[in-house]
Amino acid sequence: MTARPGPERPRRAGAPAYYLARPATWWTATAARRVADEGRLPAAGTPAPGTAAADGDGAAPVPPAGAGVPVADPRGACQQARAAGLVVHRADPLNAETPLRELPRGAVVPSDRFYVRNHFGIPALDAAAWRLEVGGLAGRPLSLSLAELRAMPSRTVVVTLECAGNGRSGLDPRAPGEQWGLGAVGAAAWTGVPLTEVFARAAPRPGAREVVFRGADRGPVEGRAGPVHFERSLPVSRLGSAGALLAYAMNGRPLPAAHGYPLRLIVPGWYGVASVKWVTGIELTGRAFDGHFQTDRYHIGGEPLTLQGVRSLITEPRAGEFAGPGEVVVRGLAWSGAAPITRVEVSLGDQPWRQATLTDPGHPHAWCSWELPARVEEPGSVTVRARATDAAGRTQPSEPARNPLGYANNAVHRVQISVRRPRNRPAGPARRAGSRAGAHHGAPGAAAPAQPGEMVRRRAPA
Repeated sequence: MTARPGPERPRRAGAPAYYLARPATWWTATAARRVADEGRLPAAGTPAPGTAAADGDGAAPVPPAGAGVPVADPRGACQQARAAGLVVHRADPLNAETPLRELPRGAVVPSDRFYVRNHFGIPALDAAAWRLEVGGLAGRPLSLSLAELRAMPSRTVVVTLECAGNGRSGLDPRAPGEQWGLGAVGAAAWTGVPLTEVFARAAPRPGAREVVFRGADRGPVEGRAGPVHFERSLPVSRLGSAGALLAYAMNGRPLPAAHGYPLRLIVPGWYGVASVKWVTGIELTGRAFDGHFQTDRYHIGGEPLTLQGVRSLITEPRAGEFAGPGEVVVRGLAWSGAAPITRVEVSLGDQPWRQATLTDPGHPHAWCSWELPARVEEPGSVTVRARATDAAGRTQPSEPARNPLGYANNAVHRVQISVRRPRNRPAGPARRAGSRAGAHHGAPGAAAPAQPGEMVRRRAPA
Protein backbone atom coordinates (compact mmCIF):
# COMPACT_ATOMS: atom_id res chain seq x y z
CA MET A 1 0.00 0.00 0.00
CA THR A 2 1.40 3.37 -1.01
CA ALA A 3 2.14 5.69 1.91
CA ARG A 4 -0.31 8.56 2.04
CA PRO A 5 0.85 12.19 1.95
CA GLY A 6 1.70 13.75 5.29
CA PRO A 7 3.39 16.77 6.85
CA GLU A 8 6.80 15.52 5.70
CA ARG A 9 5.60 13.87 2.46
CA PRO A 10 4.07 16.32 -0.05
CA ARG A 11 2.09 14.71 -2.84
CA ARG A 12 3.84 14.45 -6.18
CA ALA A 13 2.93 16.86 -8.96
CA GLY A 14 -0.40 15.95 -10.51
CA ALA A 15 -1.41 13.57 -7.74
CA PRO A 16 -4.89 14.02 -6.21
CA ALA A 17 -5.16 16.09 -3.04
CA TYR A 18 -5.49 14.11 0.17
CA TYR A 19 -8.95 14.46 1.69
CA LEU A 20 -10.00 12.15 4.52
CA ALA A 21 -8.56 8.68 5.00
CA ARG A 22 -9.16 6.52 1.92
CA PRO A 23 -8.21 2.96 0.90
CA ALA A 24 -5.66 2.24 -1.82
CA THR A 25 -8.45 1.09 -4.15
CA TRP A 26 -9.92 4.60 -4.10
CA TRP A 27 -6.59 6.14 -5.11
CA THR A 28 -6.19 3.64 -7.94
CA ALA A 29 -9.65 4.40 -9.29
CA THR A 30 -9.13 8.15 -8.94
CA ALA A 31 -5.84 8.01 -10.81
CA ALA A 32 -7.50 6.07 -13.64
CA ARG A 33 -10.36 8.57 -13.84
CA ARG A 34 -7.94 11.46 -13.85
CA VAL A 35 -6.02 10.04 -16.81
CA ALA A 36 -9.29 9.57 -18.67
CA ASP A 37 -10.49 13.05 -17.77
CA GLU A 38 -7.34 14.71 -19.14
CA GLY A 39 -8.68 14.22 -22.63
CA ARG A 40 -12.20 15.47 -21.97
CA LEU A 41 -11.93 18.41 -19.57
CA PRO A 42 -14.54 21.09 -20.35
CA ALA A 43 -13.39 23.93 -22.56
CA ALA A 44 -13.15 27.44 -21.12
CA GLY A 45 -16.62 28.86 -20.69
CA THR A 46 -18.25 25.44 -20.22
CA PRO A 47 -19.83 24.85 -16.79
CA ALA A 48 -18.05 22.24 -14.71
CA PRO A 49 -20.09 19.20 -13.60
CA GLY A 50 -22.01 19.80 -10.41
CA THR A 51 -21.90 23.59 -10.67
CA ALA A 52 -24.93 25.83 -10.67
CA ALA A 53 -24.28 26.85 -14.28
CA ALA A 54 -24.53 23.22 -15.36
CA ASP A 55 -27.93 22.90 -13.73
CA GLY A 56 -29.72 24.73 -16.53
CA ASP A 57 -31.14 27.86 -14.92
CA GLY A 58 -31.59 29.32 -18.38
CA ALA A 59 -29.16 32.12 -17.52
CA ALA A 60 -25.73 33.11 -18.78
CA PRO A 61 -23.16 30.72 -17.25
CA VAL A 62 -20.06 31.84 -15.38
CA PRO A 63 -16.90 30.46 -16.98
CA PRO A 64 -15.04 27.99 -14.71
CA ALA A 65 -12.17 30.40 -14.10
CA GLY A 66 -9.08 28.81 -12.65
CA ALA A 67 -8.71 26.00 -15.18
CA GLY A 68 -5.02 25.44 -15.73
CA VAL A 69 -4.00 27.89 -12.98
CA PRO A 70 -0.55 27.01 -11.62
CA VAL A 71 -0.18 26.35 -7.91
CA ALA A 72 2.38 27.61 -5.44
CA ASP A 73 5.28 25.39 -4.46
CA PRO A 74 3.89 23.32 -1.57
CA ARG A 75 7.30 22.92 0.07
CA GLY A 76 7.86 26.66 0.12
CA ALA A 77 4.40 27.32 1.55
CA CYS A 78 4.97 24.67 4.22
CA GLN A 79 8.37 26.13 5.16
CA GLN A 80 6.82 29.59 5.53
CA ALA A 81 4.12 28.20 7.81
CA ARG A 82 6.66 26.41 9.99
CA ALA A 83 8.91 29.47 10.14
CA ALA A 84 5.93 31.50 11.42
CA GLY A 85 5.40 28.96 14.20
CA LEU A 86 2.28 27.27 12.85
CA VAL A 87 1.57 23.63 13.64
CA VAL A 88 1.51 21.94 10.22
CA HIS A 89 -0.89 19.02 9.95
CA ARG A 90 -0.41 18.52 6.21
CA ALA A 91 2.07 19.97 3.76
CA ASP A 92 0.10 19.48 0.54
CA PRO A 93 -2.54 20.73 0.57
CA LEU A 94 -1.25 23.01 3.32
CA ASN A 95 -3.22 22.78 6.56
CA ALA A 96 -1.78 24.40 9.66
CA GLU A 97 -3.11 25.80 12.92
CA THR A 98 -2.01 28.53 15.31
CA PRO A 99 -0.60 27.47 18.69
CA LEU A 100 -2.92 28.66 21.46
CA ARG A 101 -0.10 30.67 23.00
CA GLU A 102 -0.10 32.90 19.88
CA LEU A 103 -3.81 33.70 19.93
CA PRO A 104 -4.13 36.31 22.71
CA ARG A 105 -1.46 38.70 21.39
CA GLY A 106 -3.68 41.62 20.42
CA ALA A 107 -7.11 41.84 18.87
CA VAL A 108 -5.95 40.25 15.60
CA VAL A 109 -3.64 37.40 14.73
CA PRO A 110 -0.71 38.40 12.48
CA SER A 111 -1.34 37.22 8.92
CA ASP A 112 1.62 34.83 8.85
CA ARG A 113 0.40 33.14 12.07
CA PHE A 114 -3.24 32.87 11.01
CA TYR A 115 -4.43 29.28 10.59
CA VAL A 116 -4.53 27.88 7.04
CA ARG A 117 -7.20 25.50 5.74
CA ASN A 118 -6.89 24.22 2.15
CA HIS A 119 -8.42 21.35 0.22
CA PHE A 120 -6.23 21.71 -2.87
CA GLY A 121 -3.00 23.43 -3.87
CA ILE A 122 -2.65 27.20 -3.41
CA PRO A 123 -3.41 28.92 -6.76
CA ALA A 124 -0.72 31.27 -8.05
CA LEU A 125 -2.95 33.95 -9.57
CA ASP A 126 -1.80 36.96 -11.57
CA ALA A 127 -3.71 39.93 -10.16
CA ALA A 128 -3.21 41.93 -13.37
CA ALA A 129 -4.97 39.26 -15.47
CA TRP A 130 -7.47 38.15 -12.81
CA ARG A 131 -11.16 38.99 -13.24
CA LEU A 132 -14.23 38.46 -11.07
CA GLU A 133 -17.09 37.17 -13.22
CA VAL A 134 -20.62 37.71 -11.91
CA GLY A 135 -23.36 35.97 -13.87
CA GLY A 136 -26.20 33.49 -13.74
CA LEU A 137 -29.47 35.20 -12.84
CA ALA A 138 -27.87 38.62 -12.98
CA GLY A 139 -29.71 41.34 -14.88
CA ARG A 140 -26.34 42.98 -15.59
CA PRO A 141 -23.50 40.41 -15.72
CA LEU A 142 -20.19 41.82 -14.55
CA SER A 143 -16.52 41.24 -15.27
CA LEU A 144 -14.49 43.21 -12.71
CA SER A 145 -10.77 43.75 -12.36
CA LEU A 146 -9.09 44.11 -9.00
CA ALA A 147 -8.58 47.82 -9.68
CA GLU A 148 -12.30 48.26 -10.37
CA LEU A 149 -13.18 46.52 -7.13
CA ARG A 150 -10.75 48.64 -5.15
CA ALA A 151 -12.37 51.76 -6.61
CA MET A 152 -15.75 50.77 -5.11
CA PRO A 153 -16.85 51.81 -1.60
CA SER A 154 -14.99 49.70 0.93
CA ARG A 155 -14.93 48.98 4.64
CA THR A 156 -12.77 47.16 7.16
CA VAL A 157 -14.21 44.68 9.64
CA VAL A 158 -12.51 42.60 12.33
CA VAL A 159 -13.91 39.08 12.00
CA THR A 160 -13.15 35.84 13.80
CA LEU A 161 -12.96 32.88 11.42
CA GLU A 162 -13.08 29.33 12.71
CA CYS A 163 -12.68 26.10 10.79
CA ALA A 164 -15.72 23.85 11.16
CA GLY A 165 -13.39 21.00 12.18
CA ASN A 166 -11.64 22.95 14.94
CA GLY A 167 -11.25 20.66 17.96
CA ARG A 168 -11.84 17.47 15.98
CA SER A 169 -8.78 15.78 17.51
CA GLY A 170 -10.50 15.81 20.90
CA LEU A 171 -13.40 13.66 19.77
CA ASP A 172 -13.73 10.08 21.01
CA PRO A 173 -14.32 7.99 19.00
CA ARG A 174 -12.20 9.71 16.40
CA ALA A 175 -13.94 11.38 13.45
CA PRO A 176 -12.41 11.36 9.94
CA GLY A 177 -10.85 14.52 8.56
CA GLU A 178 -8.00 16.82 9.50
CA GLN A 179 -7.19 16.27 13.18
CA TRP A 180 -7.24 19.89 14.33
CA GLY A 181 -6.38 20.85 17.86
CA LEU A 182 -8.01 24.09 19.00
CA GLY A 183 -5.96 26.57 16.97
CA ALA A 184 -7.90 26.49 13.69
CA VAL A 185 -9.35 29.88 14.57
CA GLY A 186 -8.21 33.48 14.27
CA ALA A 187 -9.34 37.09 14.10
CA ALA A 188 -8.12 39.50 11.44
CA ALA A 189 -9.01 42.91 10.02
CA TRP A 190 -10.43 42.35 6.53
CA THR A 191 -10.80 45.19 4.02
CA GLY A 192 -12.89 44.98 0.88
CA VAL A 193 -16.12 45.71 -0.93
CA PRO A 194 -19.44 44.87 0.73
CA LEU A 195 -21.05 42.09 -1.28
CA THR A 196 -24.25 44.12 -1.50
CA GLU A 197 -22.34 46.79 -3.49
CA VAL A 198 -21.48 44.27 -6.19
CA PHE A 199 -24.99 42.84 -6.28
CA ALA A 200 -26.50 46.29 -6.62
CA ARG A 201 -24.54 46.60 -9.86
CA ALA A 202 -25.35 43.05 -11.00
CA ALA A 203 -29.13 43.54 -10.47
CA PRO A 204 -30.21 40.00 -9.44
CA ARG A 205 -33.32 38.72 -11.20
CA PRO A 206 -36.42 37.93 -9.13
CA GLY A 207 -35.88 34.16 -9.43
CA ALA A 208 -32.42 34.21 -7.82
CA ARG A 209 -32.42 31.91 -4.79
CA GLU A 210 -28.77 31.23 -3.98
CA VAL A 211 -25.38 32.76 -4.74
CA VAL A 212 -22.56 30.35 -5.59
CA PHE A 213 -18.96 31.47 -5.00
CA ARG A 214 -16.28 29.67 -6.98
CA GLY A 215 -12.63 29.55 -5.95
CA ALA A 216 -9.73 29.06 -8.35
CA ASP A 217 -8.54 26.08 -6.30
CA ARG A 218 -9.65 22.73 -7.64
CA GLY A 219 -8.85 19.04 -7.78
CA PRO A 220 -10.36 15.55 -7.63
CA VAL A 221 -12.74 14.64 -4.81
CA GLU A 222 -14.44 11.46 -3.80
CA GLY A 223 -17.66 10.69 -5.64
CA ARG A 224 -17.36 13.42 -8.30
CA ALA A 225 -16.08 13.06 -11.86
CA GLY A 226 -13.22 15.26 -12.97
CA PRO A 227 -11.59 18.17 -11.14
CA VAL A 228 -13.94 20.06 -8.83
CA HIS A 229 -13.56 23.70 -7.80
CA PHE A 230 -14.02 24.69 -4.19
CA GLU A 231 -17.50 26.21 -4.25
CA ARG A 232 -19.95 27.21 -1.59
CA SER A 233 -23.31 29.02 -1.70
CA LEU A 234 -25.20 31.54 0.42
CA PRO A 235 -28.96 32.12 0.36
CA VAL A 236 -29.92 35.35 -1.40
CA SER A 237 -32.34 36.06 1.44
CA ARG A 238 -29.46 36.30 3.93
CA LEU A 239 -27.05 38.47 1.98
CA GLY A 240 -28.24 41.71 3.54
CA SER A 241 -27.98 40.47 7.12
CA ALA A 242 -24.78 38.45 6.66
CA GLY A 243 -22.59 41.51 6.14
CA ALA A 244 -20.41 39.57 3.69
CA LEU A 245 -17.33 41.23 2.27
CA LEU A 246 -15.25 40.64 -0.87
CA ALA A 247 -11.90 41.20 0.81
CA TYR A 248 -8.64 42.14 -0.91
CA ALA A 249 -6.63 43.04 2.21
CA MET A 250 -5.86 41.36 5.53
CA ASN A 251 -4.54 43.30 8.50
CA GLY A 252 -3.87 46.32 6.31
CA ARG A 253 -1.91 44.55 3.57
CA PRO A 254 -2.83 42.65 0.37
CA LEU A 255 -4.10 39.15 1.04
CA PRO A 256 -1.31 36.59 1.40
CA ALA A 257 -1.41 33.82 -1.19
CA ALA A 258 -2.43 31.22 1.42
CA HIS A 259 -5.41 33.36 2.45
CA GLY A 260 -6.98 33.94 -0.94
CA TYR A 261 -4.98 36.50 -2.96
CA PRO A 262 -6.19 38.52 -4.78
CA LEU A 263 -9.81 38.24 -3.51
CA ARG A 264 -11.74 36.18 -1.01
CA LEU A 265 -15.15 36.15 0.57
CA ILE A 266 -15.55 36.90 4.28
CA VAL A 267 -18.85 35.96 5.93
CA PRO A 268 -18.86 37.26 9.53
CA GLY A 269 -20.11 34.83 12.15
CA TRP A 270 -20.19 31.82 9.81
CA TYR A 271 -17.81 28.88 9.89
CA GLY A 272 -14.75 29.47 7.71
CA VAL A 273 -15.97 27.16 4.93
CA ALA A 274 -18.34 29.94 3.81
CA SER A 275 -15.47 32.40 3.31
CA VAL A 276 -14.34 31.08 -0.08
CA LYS A 277 -10.75 31.96 -1.05
CA TRP A 278 -9.32 32.90 -4.48
CA VAL A 279 -12.79 33.88 -5.72
CA THR A 280 -13.03 34.04 -9.51
CA GLY A 281 -16.76 33.54 -10.11
CA ILE A 282 -20.07 34.46 -8.51
CA GLU A 283 -23.24 32.94 -9.88
CA LEU A 284 -26.84 33.71 -8.98
CA THR A 285 -28.97 30.60 -9.33
CA GLY A 286 -32.61 29.71 -8.89
CA ARG A 287 -31.88 26.24 -7.52
CA ALA A 288 -30.41 24.81 -4.35
CA PHE A 289 -26.70 24.35 -4.94
CA ASP A 290 -25.53 20.74 -4.69
CA GLY A 291 -21.76 21.02 -5.06
CA HIS A 292 -19.38 18.70 -3.21
CA PHE A 293 -18.48 21.12 -0.43
CA GLN A 294 -22.14 22.00 0.07
CA THR A 295 -23.83 18.60 0.16
CA ASP A 296 -21.12 15.92 0.50
CA ARG A 297 -19.11 17.80 3.13
CA TYR A 298 -19.63 20.63 5.60
CA HIS A 299 -23.14 19.76 6.64
CA ILE A 300 -24.76 18.15 9.65
CA GLY A 301 -27.76 15.96 8.93
CA GLY A 302 -28.09 17.44 5.45
CA GLU A 303 -28.13 21.05 6.68
CA PRO A 304 -25.13 23.10 5.47
CA LEU A 305 -23.05 24.59 8.26
CA THR A 306 -23.72 28.26 8.86
CA LEU A 307 -23.24 30.14 12.16
CA GLN A 308 -20.33 29.35 14.47
CA GLY A 309 -21.21 27.79 17.79
CA VAL A 310 -20.65 29.72 21.02
CA ARG A 311 -17.17 28.93 22.29
CA SER A 312 -14.40 29.86 24.73
CA LEU A 313 -10.76 28.84 24.83
CA ILE A 314 -8.35 28.89 27.78
CA THR A 315 -5.06 30.41 26.64
CA GLU A 316 -3.48 30.71 30.09
CA PRO A 317 -2.48 28.63 31.98
CA ARG A 318 -1.43 26.10 29.40
CA ALA A 319 -2.01 22.39 29.67
CA GLY A 320 0.71 20.70 31.69
CA GLU A 321 2.01 23.81 33.42
CA PHE A 322 2.97 24.04 37.09
CA ALA A 323 1.45 26.57 39.44
CA GLY A 324 2.52 27.44 42.93
CA PRO A 325 -0.21 27.43 45.58
CA GLY A 326 -1.96 30.78 45.69
CA GLU A 327 -3.42 32.96 42.99
CA VAL A 328 -3.67 31.77 39.39
CA VAL A 329 -5.00 34.07 36.66
CA VAL A 330 -7.02 32.20 34.04
CA ARG A 331 -7.26 33.97 30.68
CA GLY A 332 -8.83 33.19 27.35
CA LEU A 333 -10.94 34.14 24.34
CA ALA A 334 -14.61 33.68 23.52
CA TRP A 335 -16.79 34.18 20.45
CA SER A 336 -20.11 33.22 18.87
CA GLY A 337 -21.58 33.47 15.40
CA ALA A 338 -25.11 34.20 16.58
CA ALA A 339 -24.69 37.04 19.08
CA PRO A 340 -22.12 38.81 21.30
CA ILE A 341 -20.67 36.98 24.30
CA THR A 342 -22.42 37.98 27.51
CA ARG A 343 -20.79 35.69 30.06
CA VAL A 344 -17.77 33.42 30.52
CA GLU A 345 -17.61 31.18 33.59
CA VAL A 346 -14.54 29.42 34.96
CA SER A 347 -14.17 26.52 37.37
CA LEU A 348 -10.99 25.11 38.92
CA GLY A 349 -11.15 21.55 40.17
CA ASP A 350 -14.28 21.02 42.24
CA GLN A 351 -14.80 24.74 42.84
CA PRO A 352 -18.13 26.26 41.70
CA TRP A 353 -18.38 28.21 38.45
CA ARG A 354 -17.31 31.85 38.76
CA GLN A 355 -17.94 34.63 36.28
CA ALA A 356 -14.89 36.05 34.49
CA THR A 357 -14.34 39.66 33.46
CA LEU A 358 -14.92 40.32 29.75
CA THR A 359 -13.03 42.80 27.60
CA ASP A 360 -15.29 44.38 25.00
CA PRO A 361 -13.50 43.99 21.64
CA GLY A 362 -15.36 46.91 20.07
CA HIS A 363 -16.04 44.75 17.00
CA PRO A 364 -19.35 42.86 16.75
CA HIS A 365 -17.85 39.90 14.85
CA ALA A 366 -14.56 39.55 16.74
CA TRP A 367 -13.73 37.45 19.76
CA CYS A 368 -13.51 39.02 23.21
CA SER A 369 -10.85 38.32 25.82
CA TRP A 370 -11.64 37.38 29.41
CA GLU A 371 -9.81 36.68 32.64
CA LEU A 372 -10.45 35.49 36.18
CA PRO A 373 -8.07 35.57 39.18
CA ALA A 374 -8.56 32.42 41.21
CA ARG A 375 -6.81 30.52 44.00
CA VAL A 376 -5.49 26.99 44.16
CA GLU A 377 -4.16 25.65 47.44
CA GLU A 378 -4.15 21.85 47.48
CA PRO A 379 -1.25 20.24 45.60
CA GLY A 380 -1.91 17.86 42.74
CA SER A 381 -3.61 17.87 39.37
CA VAL A 382 -6.31 20.50 38.79
CA THR A 383 -8.74 20.72 35.86
CA VAL A 384 -9.52 24.25 34.69
CA ARG A 385 -12.77 24.62 32.72
CA ALA A 386 -14.32 27.55 30.85
CA ARG A 387 -17.72 27.94 29.24
CA ALA A 388 -19.27 30.87 27.36
CA THR A 389 -22.82 32.11 26.88
CA ASP A 390 -23.97 34.52 24.17
CA ALA A 391 -26.76 37.09 23.96
CA ALA A 392 -28.91 34.57 22.06
CA GLY A 393 -28.94 32.37 25.18
CA ARG A 394 -26.64 29.69 23.76
CA THR A 395 -24.17 28.09 26.22
CA GLN A 396 -21.35 25.68 25.50
CA PRO A 397 -22.27 22.04 26.12
CA SER A 398 -20.27 19.91 28.54
CA GLU A 399 -19.68 17.28 25.87
CA PRO A 400 -19.47 17.59 22.07
CA ALA A 401 -22.49 16.76 19.94
CA ARG A 402 -21.53 13.85 17.72
CA ASN A 403 -21.87 13.92 13.92
CA PRO A 404 -20.17 11.67 11.33
CA LEU A 405 -17.54 14.17 10.16
CA GLY A 406 -16.81 15.81 13.50
CA TYR A 407 -17.96 19.34 12.76
CA ALA A 408 -18.81 22.21 15.12
CA ASN A 409 -17.28 20.73 18.29
CA ASN A 410 -17.78 23.56 20.79
CA ALA A 411 -17.69 21.59 24.04
CA VAL A 412 -16.39 23.17 27.25
CA HIS A 413 -12.61 23.60 27.11
CA ARG A 414 -10.63 21.78 29.80
CA VAL A 415 -7.00 22.30 30.74
CA GLN A 416 -5.06 20.18 33.24
CA ILE A 417 -2.42 21.90 35.38
CA SER A 418 -0.30 20.77 38.34
CA VAL A 419 -0.19 22.60 41.66
CA ARG A 420 3.09 22.28 43.54
CA ARG A 421 3.26 21.43 47.23
CA PRO A 422 4.32 24.51 49.23
CA ARG A 423 7.90 24.37 50.47
CA ASN A 424 6.94 24.73 54.12
CA ARG A 425 4.60 21.74 54.10
CA PRO A 426 6.59 18.49 54.41
CA ALA A 427 5.15 15.39 52.82
CA GLY A 428 6.73 12.71 54.98
CA PRO A 429 10.18 11.33 55.80
CA ALA A 430 11.10 10.50 52.20
CA ARG A 431 10.40 14.06 50.98
CA ARG A 432 12.24 15.60 53.97
CA ALA A 433 15.19 13.38 53.25
CA GLY A 434 15.15 14.52 49.64
CA SER A 435 15.11 18.13 50.80
CA ARG A 436 18.15 17.57 53.05
CA ALA A 437 19.90 16.04 50.06
CA GLY A 438 19.92 19.45 48.41
CA ALA A 439 16.55 20.02 46.75
CA HIS A 440 16.21 23.44 48.45
CA HIS A 441 19.86 24.28 49.04
CA GLY A 442 21.10 25.13 45.58
CA ALA A 443 22.28 21.65 44.65
CA PRO A 444 23.56 21.44 41.06
CA GLY A 445 20.63 20.94 38.67
CA ALA A 446 17.98 21.44 41.34
CA ALA A 447 15.00 23.59 40.32
CA ALA A 448 14.11 26.57 42.48
CA PRO A 449 10.85 26.04 44.34
CA ALA A 450 7.79 27.89 43.09
CA GLN A 451 6.76 30.82 45.26
CA PRO A 452 3.12 31.47 46.16
CA GLY A 453 1.27 32.88 43.17
CA GLU A 454 4.14 32.11 40.79
CA MET A 455 3.32 30.47 37.44
CA VAL A 456 6.26 28.45 36.17
CA ARG A 457 6.03 28.16 32.38
CA ARG A 458 7.37 24.65 32.08
CA ARG A 459 5.78 21.48 30.86
CA ALA A 460 4.96 18.79 33.39
CA PRO A 461 7.11 15.67 33.12
CA ALA A 462 5.76 13.11 30.68
